[in-house]
Amino acid sequence: MVMDGNMMVIAIILIALVALALALHWRRHQTHVLEKHFGPEYRRTVEKMGSRGKAEQELRDRQHRVEKLEIVPLSREDASRFHRDWTSLQARFVDEPKGSLAGADALVRELMHKRGYPMGDFETRAADISVHHPELVDHYRAAHDIALRDARGQADTEAQRQGLIHMRALFGELLETRDEREEAKVTS
Repeated sequence: MVMDGNMMVIAIILIALVALALALHWRRHQTHVLEKHFGPEYRRTVEKMGSRGKAEQELRDRQHRVEKLEIVPLSREDASRFHRDWTSLQARFVDEPKGSLAGADALVRELMHKRGYPMGDFETRAADISVHHPELVDHYRAAHDIALRDARGQADTEAQRQGLIHMRALFGELLETRDEREEAKVTS
């Protein structure tokens, strides 16, 4: 009888240890998935939030929030118009760099809105972008910082050019059309 009680305690302890090991493995796996998906944005969020747990919850919350949005590809006509507007903006930069970065920022916001991203404050827009375009959110943040300096008259032409390059990276990715999305499904 005593032996059976000891065996029961040992079995319960072993089951608890296995459950703990599985839980730790699952948590490490989830961390790896988030780190791989978000890249540098994962590290930035951990630094900003002060803990891995809080950062991972924030990133999961972003994913859930963006999943509920209706992010749509552009029609071919809309994509052509945005492309023409961007080309015109870049051409104006050569003669008049001062307003170009603000124009690029406005065009990116308009494009985001057309695709279905909500137009909250910058941090919310950057967080939303990080879900589908984590490799580009750093470009967006850098461009925004330069645009703020430019608005205060603290960005020279080279900084403005760099800001435009950062904006162009995000703009190019957001310019996805329905045709491109359908083509990607066929080749997958």
